[in-house]
Amino acid sequence: MASDEEKTEAPSARKIAKAREEGNVAKSPEVIGFLGLMIGLSLVFFLFSYWLDGVQRVYFEVMRQMKTELSIQDALNLFLSLTWQIFLLVSPIFLALIVGGVFGNIFQFGLLFAPKVIIPKFSKINPLTGIKNVISLKKLIEGMFITFKVLLAFSVGFLVFLSFLDEIPLMSRLDIFSQMVWFRNKAILLIGVLLVLFAILSLTDFLIKKYQYTKSLRMSKKEIKDEHKQQEGSPEVKQKIRQMQMKAAMNRMMKNIPSASVVVTNPTHYAVALRFNKEDKDKFGVPIVVAKGIDHLAIRIKSIAREHDIQVIENPPLARELYARIEIEYPIEDDLFVAVAALLKEVIRLEKLQGKNNRFEF
Repeated sequence: MASDEEKTEAPSARKIAKAREEGNVAKSPEVIGFLGLMIGLSLVFFLFSYWLDGVQRVYFEVMRQMKTELSIQDALNLFLSLTWQIFLLVSPIFLALIVGGVFGNIFQFGLLFAPKVIIPKFSKINPLTGIKNVISLKKLIEGMFITFKVLLAFSVGFLVFLSFLDEIPLMSRLDIFSQMVWFRNKAILLIGVLLVLFAILSLTDFLIKKYQYTKSLRMSKKEIKDEHKQQEGSPEVKQKIRQMQMKAAMNRMMKNIPSASVVVTNPTHYAVALRFNKEDKDKFGVPIVVAKGIDHLAIRIKSIAREHDIQVIENPPLARELYARIEIEYPIEDDLFVAVAALLKEVIRLEKLQGKNNRFEF
């Protein structure tokens, strides 16, 4: 059985998000290389005539200038002109490769902005750390994989080339145009086979990198528990918060008792304070429960009610129903209205007998 310290659990969403913030994502250079290769080969076919015309212009410009006597200014102008024309020739492929690299990364791990990656770290220039990164099992495996890819690509390409050998004697008897067409078709076939091979290798490398990435982020059971505590709060802290909330609610309830219209009791075990003033009538239309409690809390509620000259009336069934069904600061339910109305009438009757002004403000 795995212990809590063994990293056997899948990484949580929070740990993955934190790793992304630090720029730690599953990324395969092979995918970017394959997209770059695809874009480069596509540009060779689409921009071949453009490049051919550009090379011709550069060649004729050089040859024309070579026939004249050049001053230093003329040579500088020629250099600048040739540099600009060469830049126009190569810029499309560089731009396309940059776009391919960006989309290759987005394909692998989506849009990501991780400013922490660009923050300088002195540990990155530590020679010992660099040597450890170069001489490691991971680098050895990556080197073996690269060697395997090169040998595999060479072997596949060589086998495809061998399949063309039988046609070479026949091609030697054809005209130069037919030979060029044959060469183009075979080159396209060879490139297509190698592209399929590189696509498979890129996908394989991406899946391996994805597995290694997930494995590197695995968590132990203790780490998951600690993270859960950080997110939800420790049980001790939550219990303390609940205690504080209950205390605050209790204080608020006790402060509301003096505003009550009547307290109905069990008579000893239950006590529920009801209020029905003009505001309650406009808002709810029925009395609301402002305090309730059992045993010692019921005794305290009755004590505060008597201190503020509030009627305390015994009605055990109604007291138990109100306590069980109605939450504090909530109105009574409709089926209890008749019993509560009778209770309020009794309050009015008692206060008239005692010569008091009734508490109902409507």
